[in-house]
Amino acid sequence: MKKSGFRVRPIAFFPSAGLLLVAVGFSIFDDKSFYKVTSAANDWLIANFGGVFSLVGLLTVVGCLVAFFSPLGKVRIGGEQAVPKFNRLRAFYITLCTTIAAGVVFWGTVEPLYHISAPPASLGLEPFSPGAIRFAMETMFLHWTITPYAIYTLPTIVFAFAYYNMRKPFSVSSQFAPVLGRHSENRYLTQIVDAVVLLCIAGGMASTFATGALNMGGAVESITGIPSGILSWMVILGVTIVAFVTSSASGLNKGIRVLSNLNMNIYWVILAVMILFGPTAFNLNLGTEALGGYLSGFFNKSLMTGAAAKDQWPQWWTTFYWANWMAWAPVAACFLGRVAYGHRIKDVILFTLVWPALFGMIWMTIFSGTAIHLQITGRLDLVGLLNSGNSAAIPYAVLSVLPLAKIIIPFFLFITFISFVTAADSTTNAMAALTSSGITKDEEEAPIWMKVLWGVGLGVIALVMLGLAGIDGIKMLSNLGGAPATLFEILAFASILVLAGKTKQYNLVDKEG
Repeated sequence: MKKSGFRVRPIAFFPSAGLLLVAVGFSIFDDKSFYKVTSAANDWLIANFGGVFSLVGLLTVVGCLVAFFSPLGKVRIGGEQAVPKFNRLRAFYITLCTTIAAGVVFWGTVEPLYHISAPPASLGLEPFSPGAIRFAMETMFLHWTITPYAIYTLPTIVFAFAYYNMRKPFSVSSQFAPVLGRHSENRYLTQIVDAVVLLCIAGGMASTFATGALNMGGAVESITGIPSGILSWMVILGVTIVAFVTSSASGLNKGIRVLSNLNMNIYWVILAVMILFGPTAFNLNLGTEALGGYLSGFFNKSLMTGAAAKDQWPQWWTTFYWANWMAWAPVAACFLGRVAYGHRIKDVILFTLVWPALFGMIWMTIFSGTAIHLQITGRLDLVGLLNSGNSAAIPYAVLSVLPLAKIIIPFFLFITFISFVTAADSTTNAMAALTSSGITKDEEEAPIWMKVLWGVGLGVIALVMLGLAGIDGIKMLSNLGGAPATLFEILAFASILVLAGKTKQYNLVDKEG
């Protein structure tokens, strides 16, 4: 199909793009009022629905287990004759680098410092105590391993099955096809659902843009001395948008494949350096102890809301992450579902959930452990940087104690940039596809101009929120984006239950074959 075959899907495109443009204009011309409105909406949301995010996060883990162990797990996406576009290792690389990898790089060293210096009041832990240290590492496992990837994996396998095996349209609504039946193909409903999803992802994506700009701004300051602020963030976001649009122009099989391979090779090198020159014995011991605490208290930690003690820690941390992942998940599923083609659902769960979760455990053990060790041994006052509002400098302060730091830090900046570009590429690709008609199994790339529109709009909102509220602004964008997306995760969970019980009935592609 030629590009001229693409047309804008009006109901999906104009409301979502229009609201995005209104938000951009509002944020630029009256930034204080924009912040006041978003802040009030965020406060209401976390006060009333924090527990919903926790429950839905746990449901996604249950749903993935059901899919893995039911007859659904043996089904091949696209039918028994389907040939994978990517092998499992390559698919794992793409999954890791297009979902939460950009956040791992920044929060891996910054987040544990918050938890050791200000643990939840309701737990009665003294700051910097052994209990606070264990809690910090257990929390890193909670926030960056099993549940986040389950939030992505659940809608991915439903979408992939519906799109390729049930022959449903390229729409987020296809993720609920087993529950909605024929209604999932109603052209008005599909566009309405896609429009709502695009508004959800706008919050999550803008949050990720802001995190990436903050992280890279800290690196640039560490290397050149140029202060991390609005001007540097503006340049960083501009360069990033140019880079991911250039990558996106080459399509899924070229741009993202090349970027994800490069990304992972650099990850392995950075990890090897940290293991060789960091406090590895401390990291392994702390990581082992924390893993036991995380697994044994999985349900307690997953469902902690702080309501009894009126403790807002869960809302500002766990709710923030779950909201972010849920905001991304429906759109990411449309992208990852294409990567899943030709693989059995069991294998899809392995390379989109199990392997990335294991990688997250290794990464957090090394990076979070190192940051904690540097703080409690007095080698660096990282909490001081945090309290002074200079959190962007923390990852690079950690790296500065390593041998060859002058080489490693620019290397780390590069990995941050590539992670950021890869995530932005995949997401704007899917956003553009959802607002275009003419997407088929043979032609899955949307027009470049549409990718540019989404990328620039989200970049502007990210810049404004980052300049006004810093990390708090990032959290607000995530929470607001994730709220409506919880409904889509619930529907995806219900769809998994239906598919698990009636796999043969819904697997139309193998019936026809």
